[in-house]
Amino acid sequence: MPQRNVNASEKALGKLCREITRCRKCPRLVRYREAVAREKRAAFRDWNYWGKPVPGFGDPHAQLLILGLAPAAHGANRTGRMFTGDRSGDFLYQALYRTGFANQPTSEHRGDGLELRNAYIGAAIRCAPPDNKPLPEELANCRPYLERELGLLRPRAILALGSIAMRTYLGYLKESGAISSLAAFPFRHAANYHLGESLPRLFASYHPSQQNTFTGKLTEEMLEDVLLQIRQLLSSRHRAPNV
Repeated sequence: MPQRNVNASEKALGKLCREITRCRKCPRLVRYREAVAREKRAAFRDWNYWGKPVPGFGDPHAQLLILGLAPAAHGANRTGRMFTGDRSGDFLYQALYRTGFANQPTSEHRGDGLELRNAYIGAAIRCAPPDNKPLPEELANCRPYLERELGLLRPRAILALGSIAMRTYLGYLKESGAISSLAAFPFRHAANYHLGESLPRLFASYHPSQQNTFTGKLTEEMLEDVLLQIRQLLSSRHRAPNV
């Protein structure tokens, strides 16, 4: 197998990120994200909101791709970085730090020194949607960005945070002919699936939303356990068993 041109791959990933930030495919999302950026939340009235699609973030050579749902209206839509500036991000980055995938446990703004180690974070959709509920056609508009990320990163593992993120990835695989049915891969926390010899291992976790973390549906230990399973896989040449 020919070796990847690392410099060309990094440049292509940077080009993709710039392209994502200029996207205006979904009029409803454009209106919403820009309205939020103008009106702001009182606690952030001194912020210059990002107000654009949020590109991926992390190690350009990552073996793990973490797939979230969407930027939060006053989180990533404000800061311009995935899972940054909200409670979901606080929860996620603490877990990534404790399991060795991040250099620090906090994520406040793009210049705070945070670096991911062997991990890259993307999302099913790159603009903050009203009520955190993207429409099917908006997910479809955004999916080519994920496809290109996958082609550039070529990860060994994918962690889907929530059922929508997981269905987005599986839907792409079904449409490309890599799998025949989504039903064979039900979403449940801590599930992991071998989808094919040439495909990344798929892991699933509840999304670290306040609705899940405040109620105890997702605890720190639960998310860390999944991340440690992934770390074990990435340190091994062997496949992990289905769970």
